[in-house]
Amino acid sequence: MANSPTVDPVDSLTPDQLTRYSRHLLLPGIGLEGQKRLVNARVAVVGAGGLGSPALLYLAAAGVSHLTVIDDDQIDLTNLQRQVIHRTADVGMSKVDSAARAVRDLNPLVTVDGVRDHLDEDNVRGILAGHHVILDGSDNFDTRYVVNDAAMALGIPLVWAAVLRFDAQISTFLPPGLGGAGAVQLRDLFPVPPRPEDVPSCAEAGVLGAMVGQVGSIMAAEAVKLITGTGEPLVGRILLLDALTQRTREIPLRPAAADAGTATPHRARMPEAGESRDLVAIPEMTATEVHDGLDALQVIDVREPGEHALGTVPGARTIPVGEVLTWEDRAAVGDGPVVLYCKTGPRAGRAARHLVHLGHPDVRVMTGGILQWIEDVDPSLPRY
Repeated sequence: MANSPTVDPVDSLTPDQLTRYSRHLLLPGIGLEGQKRLVNARVAVVGAGGLGSPALLYLAAAGVSHLTVIDDDQIDLTNLQRQVIHRTADVGMSKVDSAARAVRDLNPLVTVDGVRDHLDEDNVRGILAGHHVILDGSDNFDTRYVVNDAAMALGIPLVWAAVLRFDAQISTFLPPGLGGAGAVQLRDLFPVPPRPEDVPSCAEAGVLGAMVGQVGSIMAAEAVKLITGTGEPLVGRILLLDALTQRTREIPLRPAAADAGTATPHRARMPEAGESRDLVAIPEMTATEVHDGLDALQVIDVREPGEHALGTVPGARTIPVGEVLTWEDRAAVGDGPVVLYCKTGPRAGRAARHLVHLGHPDVRVMTGGILQWIEDVDPSLPRY
């Protein structure tokens, strides 16, 4: 795809800018003209976490003159394994404030605006309007769809990525005004939002920190290419990264309307006809109630083995949710009350509904998962 610059250049660079960005000036495709465009660019980064951290640092280093950082979260100790823009001393601080400090320390020529609001349909367009490129490093589908829809409506290119465990997906979505009839967006990749319990978060499934750095750097490179008009951005393509084998491959992506009579492009898998997606109301028990009734309960920990190693409810059976979901009958558990738990609840709820569909008469979920158990019953176990 031909790549046209999305930003006009400034008239000239200062001597300090010429020195600071000299390695870009030597690059064919960027050079002096491209650097003038970077210095005139405004980029919004949604999320100052694992993906936003390297993206913000490399965009600041590249000389993007104005960065907007959007995140409503505070820094937790568990973030520091991958969110390299933050420091140990920043724990408890707003991610936006910490990220802005790091950007200013790296490049005082860059202006940073921080937005601590949660993005929703009411505020997203007002926050994102006026930017030349948007990078979406959010960690949930609600925000991803809100950002995608606003970017398409505002006519702003969107660089998107998602990471989990050792795998990542990266793509660049162009609005129709820039991409024409072949423009693709997040809704072409995921036409219907998956259920939250079907998409575990990094907090539930883990993520390789170094891989997140790779992906955030790729996102920053996509933004640089879009701003300067150099190279070929990831438009109409999804880059799949497998960090375990360090292999990448590409999947073509076309607009949903283009599928009729053509080969099927990559899509998120949706349920086949007849598959149940019914939500079943599952009774809940508090951690204290589970503790008091351990002698009469079958307790199943549906987290992954690495999580089991951090500590479990005494006497709990450790069976990952994926294994529970392969059960074709309820022979593995008796008729007595079964209580399932995970880290916070979604995986336990999914496993519980499966047992109900198998006909078990008494299935419950421990509210708040192991984190609530730590809070109410056994604070000696590590939080994660």
